[in-house]
Amino acid sequence: MKKIALFVDVQNIYYTCRQAYGRQFNYRKLWQHLGYEGEITHATAYAIHRGDDGQLKFQDALKHIGFEVKLKPFIQRSDGSAKGDWDVGIAIDIMEVASEVDSVILLSGDGDFDLLMLKIYQKYGVETQVYGVPGLTAKSLIDSASQYHQIDDSLLL
Repeated sequence: MKKIALFVDVQNIYYTCRQAYGRQFNYRKLWQHLGYEGEITHATAYAIHRGDDGQLKFQDALKHIGFEVKLKPFIQRSDGSAKGDWDVGIAIDIMEVASEVDSVILLSGDGDFDLLMLKIYQKYGVETQVYGVPGLTAKSLIDSASQYHQIDDSLLL
C-alpha cells in the first residue's frame, strides 16, 4: 500500500479558496479521497494561532480528521503589517519524512516550495503532488510536482 505524507499550508489554502471561490476547503473530503490512494502515514496542518473561537473549532476539526496541527503565534508588527509564515517549518518536516513515504502531497500555491518538491523527487524518487487553486498557484510549483491537482468545487465546502 502506498504511504502518503500530507502537508497543508493552511493560510495559503484558506485565502486562495476564499479569493477564488468565496468558500472554504473541505479537508475531510480530501482525506477520504487520499484514503483510496494509500495510507496517510503523516499529516500536518500548519496554521497561525489567533486564539479566536472559530479558529479553535477549525483546528479541533482538523485534529479530529487526523491531522497534527502545528501553530505559530500571529505577530502584528508596529507598522500594521502581519507576520505568520510556516515555509521553513514545512520544508524541514517534508525533508524529514520524504525518505519514508511513496508520495508527498502539499496543499499550497506558494512558489517558494518549488525547489523543495524538485529536491525530494531527485533525492528520494518520491512522488510529489500539489493541490492548489488555479490561477493562484505559482507556475514554478505546478511544474516542480509530479502531479498538480486543481482545487475546484469537488473539494470545497
